[in-house]
Amino acid sequence: MITLIVPCFNEEEAIPIYFEEMEKVKKEVNHDFEYIFINDGSKDRTLDILRKLAAQYNFVRYISFSRNFGKEAALYAGLQASQGELVTVMDVDLQDPPELLPQMIDMIETSDIDCVGTRRADRKGEPPIRSFFAKRFYQLINHISDTEMVDGARDYRLMTRQMVDSILELTEYNRFSKGLFSWVGFKTEYLSFENRERSAGETSWSFWKLFNYSIDGIINFSDAPLNISSFIGAFSCVASGIAMIFIIIRALIFGDPTAGWPSLVTIILFIGGTQLLALGIIGKYIGKIFLETKKRPIYIVKETENKELL
Repeated sequence: MITLIVPCFNEEEAIPIYFEEMEKVKKEVNHDFEYIFINDGSKDRTLDILRKLAAQYNFVRYISFSRNFGKEAALYAGLQASQGELVTVMDVDLQDPPELLPQMIDMIETSDIDCVGTRRADRKGEPPIRSFFAKRFYQLINHISDTEMVDGARDYRLMTRQMVDSILELTEYNRFSKGLFSWVGFKTEYLSFENRERSAGETSWSFWKLFNYSIDGIINFSDAPLNISSFIGAFSCVASGIAMIFIIIRALIFGDPTAGWPSLVTIILFIGGTQLLALGIIGKYIGKIFLETKKRPIYIVKETENKELL
């Protein structure tokens, strides 16, 4: 059996289209499907549609959160609930090509790999500024982190049960799945496909949300920002020492203390700015530690297709 984990946030238009396409794919593979839809606090009719699907088909399951906890929480909930020997994560908007799934299954079953991932061969149709920053993010994270992340990689991947169980052992609150998939190891191969538009609805990922998500990825998988802040602090101390020596010598030679006022203000502003920058970086890490120590649940379930599970 293959478990399909499908996070949903205000996807009432996309769910029926996705389900119809996946049922066509199911006829091409020699496996049963288990659908697990995660309703991540949707405000539209997403939950109503999932209730109807679950009532009509015994292989359709759903988990409805008490509020919006984010895609990372939805992925984790789906992985925890999965029962299949193979598990895949897909977006409901069909930007992840369903027709690749038979090939992905064949690759795992006929080789010794543990995961088949997918990546976009291009970013056609994406805003240029988003593409620019996305490429810079992957260049940066691969330079400062020991965990390799493939440029253009999607969450859409097919994994063995062993790999899924290993990911579930990582119970951290601050999650960045692309990094976690790579961090656990296991042999992975990638399939490329051309970028696709959504089948229906509008994306909930704004540029600002993606930017914050990338910051989380950097903080979760690298301590380079802390090293940078330490370097900036050391550089500021040296630069300030040189500047003070220069000002003292100039005052002894020219005897004009008033002329040193602009230099003094510049040095103060420079040191203050670098201190605030370093404190800001450290504060981000402390904030993550603070959330981890609270031991709050990653998500809260309000409803499932099986009332006994609550």
